[in-house]
Amino acid sequence: MESAVRTYCRRFPTVFTRASGHLMWDEQGREYVDFLSGAGALNYGHNPAEVRAAAVDYLLADGPVHGLDLHTTAKAAFLERFQGVVLAPRGMEYRVQFTGPTGTNAIEAAFKTARRVTGRTEIVAFTGGFHGLSLGALAASATAFKRNAAGVPLSHVTRVPYEGFPGEDVDTIDYLTRLLDDPGSGVDLPAAFVVETVQGEGGLSAASPSWLRRLAEVAGERDILLIVDDIQAGCGRTGTFFSFEEAGITPDLVCLSKSISGFGLPMALVLVRPELDQLEPGEHSGTFRGNNLAFVTATACLDYWADPAFGKQVQEHADCLADLLEELAARYEQLGCCVRGRGLIRGLAFADDTLADRVSRTAFDKGLLVETSGARGQVLKIMPPIVTGEDELRRGIAILADSIASAAAEGHAQ
Repeated sequence: MESAVRTYCRRFPTVFTRASGHLMWDEQGREYVDFLSGAGALNYGHNPAEVRAAAVDYLLADGPVHGLDLHTTAKAAFLERFQGVVLAPRGMEYRVQFTGPTGTNAIEAAFKTARRVTGRTEIVAFTGGFHGLSLGALAASATAFKRNAAGVPLSHVTRVPYEGFPGEDVDTIDYLTRLLDDPGSGVDLPAAFVVETVQGEGGLSAASPSWLRRLAEVAGERDILLIVDDIQAGCGRTGTFFSFEEAGITPDLVCLSKSISGFGLPMALVLVRPELDQLEPGEHSGTFRGNNLAFVTATACLDYWADPAFGKQVQEHADCLADLLEELAARYEQLGCCVRGRGLIRGLAFADDTLADRVSRTAFDKGLLVETSGARGQVLKIMPPIVTGEDELRRGIAILADSIASAAAEGHAQ
């Protein structure tokens, strides 16, 4: 009965019945190591006990689950905890706009705000970027396959090269600056830049801190708003809560979804600098922007971040994964294997663009869930839960190494 549009179940054709931490089990009782993490929605793993307990307690107390944007104790608790654990320690001053509970809806809201504040229409987006599938967000997304499904022209976006896209010797910030400042370029001054610090769907390209700082400077000098799409790379995925912290920048707007609820429950929000909070009441609304159960689980996950030891532990896990993947890349140097990404959102690219897909399918047969990324599915995307320890990481990478060997040998045999 399910539509032909389904995807993940085609790559991983089994029926799952149970999940805990970094593991899943199917109806045959077979165990899988999960390096998929719900495409970034399960940073803390499946069913973390403390978070599950908070959700169960709230439900048993008849706490309101659906609330539109009504005031509730669940929403108040989340906002207070988010301010105290995330914003205040980082010296950040944002208002929180709850949008419809998807990343693409958060992007749409951010675009509306940027256009309202500046009075301009254009958005500058980058090659390799992915920001969602509703029309405004899709216009800013780069992959032809996704864009072609729209069926209508996608407009009001200017595409410019991401760092490294035209080659390492091309300064793409200089190129962008020339487009903006030269009256002969034909490029109108945009309302905003929208950027991912790590391109989760675009092949795991990662922007350097210096490139991000220069991008922020270009935006600030020209009264262009900077939107960071932290939907997949945020909530600890790069080792810090926000993916842009290493660069030391403060975006005008930040979009969060996926793991902000911490439990796989739909939730999304936009962080907006107070003076930019100019949409009128109801101009961007949504029936399910008040998912109180998600607020409860999100608050419980912030308790992890309240302990400085947790952030240190996440960084240790990221360092361990980096070391394991560099060792793996060296082992398969003859395949052109190289590591991409940052933190715990990583990729493996190969000289043969078809190998990543074969490795993903072979890995499933061996008990590992790992997907692909990039416009041609040419990069393996490795995203274990950020709480996955060294032993568990080693187990998953061992399966991955075996899968690469098997898939490469199969390819040579053909």
